[in-house]
Amino acid sequence: MTREASGSPLLLFRRHFSRQSARGSSVPAAASPRTRPEPTTMADEWPTVAAEYQIIEQIGQGAFAKVWKAYCVPKKIHVAIKIMDLEKITTSFEDIRAEVQTMKMTNHPNVLKCYCSFVHKDQLWLVTQLMNKGSCLHVMNLLKKKGLGEGLKEEFVAVVLNESLKGLQYFHENGQIHRDIKAGNILLDSEGHVVIADFGVSGWMMEGGDRRKNRQTFVGTPCWMAPEVMEQVRGYDYKADIWSLGITALELAKGYAPYARFQPMKVLLLTLQEDPPSLRTYDDDGSGHQFGRHFKDVVKLCLQKDPSKR
Repeated sequence: MTREASGSPLLLFRRHFSRQSARGSSVPAAASPRTRPEPTTMADEWPTVAAEYQIIEQIGQGAFAKVWKAYCVPKKIHVAIKIMDLEKITTSFEDIRAEVQTMKMTNHPNVLKCYCSFVHKDQLWLVTQLMNKGSCLHVMNLLKKKGLGEGLKEEFVAVVLNESLKGLQYFHENGQIHRDIKAGNILLDSEGHVVIADFGVSGWMMEGGDRRKNRQTFVGTPCWMAPEVMEQVRGYDYKADIWSLGITALELAKGYAPYARFQPMKVLLLTLQEDPPSLRTYDDDGSGHQFGRHFKDVVKLCLQKDPSKR
């Protein structure tokens, strides 16, 4: 039975998304003008009724959400739909609304496009572009299962990092930080396009039109988390994403993050107390794909403990 009591999460979502459908997506006051989407026309509008989408197959799953490949009948195009169960989800209404608004406002070829969002029964539907090859992590797992080793070749890693950096630059120039860059959040399609996804912990660095110097919240995934995020002393800014990109570079090269096989508390201690990780951090025989000086220099530049040196 759905919860429709006054102030319930489900009722809040119904009210919010019904207003958005009526007047178009809103942009928070904190947003930079460059993040504002172009005015929509009738041809640009996406259907906000579940019956207009044909669900094909499940392509992903999280704790409170599933991702489906679907076909949008009016648009005649395949899409991905992230469906969240609003009865079970523990994330606050404000946090989910912020994620939806962030996705709707972004407009860059290296950032996942969100076409529309709406509430259906007790579910929130997010309709996005379909990246039919999945995440970089998914690709690496497939290669490993086929006996092709761990990690990716340097030329492929270079393309992924370059395209991801373009998406991050867009985020940072518009006052945002992603805060959860990793191989599992970098998606690919059959045309070779690379996009950054999953804005569940992304944060705004703009308030009232002024760029904030630092954030204080402790969010992200431990293995990819920058030292200043862990310390929670002086706060952090977009340079935290650069650290995460450096860890992601090593993850793509070796198939897993440097400290991925340790418990979270040990990851925290290693990150804060040891030298920044590198290819030498991995306890292996050095076999696998080989990487040149340029790759190592990029990783070293990203993984400076002093954010001002990144």
